[in-house]
Amino acid sequence: MRLALSLIIPLLLVGCGANNSAPQTAIPGEKTSAKMKTLETGAALIQSRPPIEAISAYLDGFHFYNGDRQGQMEAHHYVTVLNNDVMQAVIYDGNTANARLMGVEYIISERLFKTLPPEEKKLWHSHRYEVKSGSLIAPGLPAVAEKALMSNIVNTYGKTWHTWHTERDQTLPLGVPALMMGFTQDGQLDPALLADRDRRFGVNTSAIRQERKDLPAHPVAQGADAWEQGQVIQIKPVTLSEDTHAHK
Repeated sequence: MRLALSLIIPLLLVGCGANNSAPQTAIPGEKTSAKMKTLETGAALIQSRPPIEAISAYLDGFHFYNGDRQGQMEAHHYVTVLNNDVMQAVIYDGNTANARLMGVEYIISERLFKTLPPEEKKLWHSHRYEVKSGSLIAPGLPAVAEKALMSNIVNTYGKTWHTWHTERDQTLPLGVPALMMGFTQDGQLDPALLADRDRRFGVNTSAIRQERKDLPAHPVAQGADAWEQGQVIQIKPVTLSEDTHAHK
């Protein structure tokens, strides 16, 4: 996962591909007060934000709920490269300033994925199809830089949890986190979702697919995409018994 960051980061800083996907869900609450806006502006000028400033890439793709392939949504990833084998992304439901933070994704190399225990592998999905199909894009990057970035992602694996299900019209982050998966073959992703994304970003997924045909992609490692074998993993709320409380 050797990202050509010296090439990519300057391009990202001047690139486009934002402010075209506003969240669709309203948030209950009073309008931000003048006092709060003043405090926010002051904090932004004074305080440092190293973890936020380390974000160096923006990816747009699609997820679905493990166990419910019809529960699909667009996901805007803001990615930090931690090292050659590990990246992390914060995921939003849009790319505007008021976008909702939906969840997180951890991305690891094929080498690290193969070291995971079998039960852990079931939580991870491959990125091979997402990259090769063109459904995963890096908005605003020139084609050459985007292809270079995708060559480092195509053989990686992701573990994704969503904590706010805004595509289900949740106005607040209710309920337990949900494990998400990525698509693995044609015919799974809702074409209307894809067409709407392509329209907003002015891209053509079919053309991108053709441009990526020569990207070296390994076979998906054993254990990933366990949902294809009927493995459904989701968190269920647990009510502790009185005995359990008594021993605390």
